[in-house]
Amino acid sequence: MQLYYAPRTISVAVAIALEEAGLPYEAIKLDFTTGEQTKAAYRQINPKGRVPALAVEGGILTETGALLDYVAALAPQAGLVPDDPVLAARMREVMYYLASTMHVNHAHRLRGHRWADLESSWTDMKAKVPQTMNDCCAYIEANGLRGPFVLGERLSLADCYLYVVCSWLEGDGVDPSAYPKIIAFRDAMAARPSVRAVTQAGML
Repeated sequence: MQLYYAPRTISVAVAIALEEAGLPYEAIKLDFTTGEQTKAAYRQINPKGRVPALAVEGGILTETGALLDYVAALAPQAGLVPDDPVLAARMREVMYYLASTMHVNHAHRLRGHRWADLESSWTDMKAKVPQTMNDCCAYIEANGLRGPFVLGERLSLADCYLYVVCSWLEGDGVDPSAYPKIIAFRDAMAARPSVRAVTQAGML
């Protein structure tokens, strides 16, 4: 498998899951500073011009949540998705919240051009990010973490996703010390071999 990623983006969540699953992969770095993701060569891989993309035997897969589920399906022994359907739904509840709300709020800081043409609108969106990201942190603190991890004592796909999102907090104007559960979660994840591996590789 080949994982197309950019450092410190949500694509790194897939790398963490691959490490947790013990699956071999080749990490192919894209340079966002030069807009490599928007150029013709990469758009042949992912027409959306975004990361992640995962090249597998059956073709190219995109979208973080889909790739995480694919990794879990390849390595069921890793237990990244619980067998209990309620717990699996709770895991995805957090993942979909991250994808639809928290990640979007973060993107308003750097990518306002996706939603508006006027630079004044971009400035307004950027100014709002500390508030919206703090609101998201408050939700995760109260409802998203049932223990050290999203599902309590066991790690799941949602933790791979949440860890990367939580690595953006300081840059988004959030003081993580206001959220002790998130601090403990980040510490627990940082101690895992999977996160140490992607960090040492310069992905985070």
